[in-house]
Amino acid sequence: MNILILSAGTRNKIVQYFKETLDGKGKVVATDMSNLAPAVYEADKFYQVPRMTEPGYIDVIFDICRKERIDAVLSLIDPELSLLAKHQQEFSEMGVTVIGSSYELCERSLDKMEMYRWLKEHGYLCAKSYDDRESFYQDVAKGRISYPVFVKPIRGSASIAISKVEDQETVDLLFSHDDNLMIQEYLEGQEIGADVYIDMNSGEVVSIFTKKKLVMRAGETDKSVSFKDEKLFALIEQFVKEAGYRGQIDIDIFEIEGEYYISEVNPRFGGGYPHAYECGCNHMKLIVNNLSGIANANAIGKYSENVYMMKYNEILVK
Repeated sequence: MNILILSAGTRNKIVQYFKETLDGKGKVVATDMSNLAPAVYEADKFYQVPRMTEPGYIDVIFDICRKERIDAVLSLIDPELSLLAKHQQEFSEMGVTVIGSSYELCERSLDKMEMYRWLKEHGYLCAKSYDDRESFYQDVAKGRISYPVFVKPIRGSASIAISKVEDQETVDLLFSHDDNLMIQEYLEGQEIGADVYIDMNSGEVVSIFTKKKLVMRAGETDKSVSFKDEKLFALIEQFVKEAGYRGQIDIDIFEIEGEYYISEVNPRFGGGYPHAYECGCNHMKLIVNNLSGIANANAIGKYSENVYMMKYNEILVK
């Protein structure tokens, strides 16, 4: 079984975990547009590829799949998820499974306003969000929302270009330089990350790992501690099944006075996933089972609480 990991970047652990799980019964091939992406050197084979926005990029990926007899492909960056889903049929005709959710769900997850509207329509607690400044200012005047707030790109990832804003003057200044922005309520509470696997064969949620985020860096979890709450597990299970996700997803959640607010969803492995793996939630194994035609049994919450993860810097010399 051969697995292709796109845009591997610095996700060394993800590549390592797939290799450990395959245990010599297949190979892991990685790509990146830079030959200085450290994760690609963990793979059995590496291809340097064009930027994903360049014409002909998907044909390069198709060629790699044919040449390396790839069985399944996944990406580790958000914008590429929609691209894979869009070409799911072409991959399928080559015998390659796209590990991920539908195009519609990938686009909804990338578009924060679209996700907000879906969450509100389906009754989930979430941060108030606006793409219209006047509506926001009216709600401020009525006391429905107050500063500080976040101003961020409607479509974005990795916490890039997010500003914490304290007044209307700054909101106007930011919007004067970029039309593709939104205003989002500042949620003050415990931030939580959930690593979730939805079986690609049965469609059932089979694994949920939750952690309290203690320290963040560049939009990713730097330190965290595992915990369990059956109320949260039930909420995640309901949300994921109602939305229709498949495969691996990462959910950002806030706990405020005992209530859980869904913030964002990344239909891929998140930067904090190694915490789940090291606690026994081997989602690579679940993927391999699915690719072998095996539906996974329910293992929600089967891990130890109060286990801490602490990231640290490492170097690779080539």
